[in-house]
Amino acid sequence: MRTIRKGSKYRSVATVVDGIRFDSKREACFYAALRLMEKAGQIRRLQRQVKFVLSFADTVIGSYRADFLYDELQGDVWVTKVVDVKGYDTPLSAWKRKHVRAQYGVDVQIVR
Repeated sequence: MRTIRKGSKYRSVATVVDGIRFDSKREACFYAALRLMEKAGQIRRLQRQVKFVLSFADTVIGSYRADFLYDELQGDVWVTKVVDVKGYDTPLSAWKRKHVRAQYGVDVQIVR
């Protein structure tokens, strides 16, 4: 019997950078660029797969996992950025980002 491996729903190709597995080449390339920026001192406190718990009326209704969170130097001020790398955006993902904005006051930046 031969096992046939099903491809990704959105045709993304898993990629490994620095020993870390990423769901897509696009996400891996963005991470590599962020690491260079971090080494240059343009960003700091780089985090991956940051989870935001989504709740309503003290009831947890789900979660949103952003690809990256980091502080970026803008002039003399450090600004926190939350970024999600997307090849294709789903209605559910868009709704979850709106919920993150409403609950946490955080705008999630989409990188295509």
